[in-house]
Amino acid sequence: MLLSERLSKGNFMSFKASIAARLAGACILAATLGFGSAAMADPLNVQATMVPKEQIKLDFKDGSGHFVLMVRREGNAAGTGLLDGAQFVEFGRHDIVPGVSGDPSGYLVATKGEGNVAYIKWTVRAIFLPGKDGKPELNDNGFWEVVSGTGSFKGLRGAGTLHIKSANPTDRIFILDGNLAAAQM
Repeated sequence: MLLSERLSKGNFMSFKASIAARLAGACILAATLGFGSAAMADPLNVQATMVPKEQIKLDFKDGSGHFVLMVRREGNAAGTGLLDGAQFVEFGRHDIVPGVSGDPSGYLVATKGEGNVAYIKWTVRAIFLPGKDGKPELNDNGFWEVVSGTGSFKGLRGAGTLHIKSANPTDRIFILDGNLAAAQM
């Protein structure tokens, strides 16, 4: 049936509705394809043993043991995800009252290859809980988020949990779990 015959038989409204339905379907399909090409977040699970390279420490002389430690530590990340194999540098501030609590925070600078740098902000709450022998045991739990990047990490987004564990009296193990999404190109 020709268009002129369809319109002359009073089917103009159903013809108009058919065109609108097809147009809406095409728009939905185009939007789905556009969003379908967006980068999906990939899981991240890495850890790095961070070794002190520079430290500045303020000891409170009030008998509390309270101290503030500003530290630069370095280590290599190993595990799964985009930051596996990256070199980490911590710029941290650890405000601690031993046996009670603390509020460490800082930045990790993750470098993987020439010019590829991710800047990761982190915050931890340190709580001391009774250990097996009754002595206070440190529990450092918090979160991290990517705040900026360069090179292949430009536009990188991500967040997750951070746990810090003691490797020995000076070194710390940073454990990052979460998700990262590469930038759209």
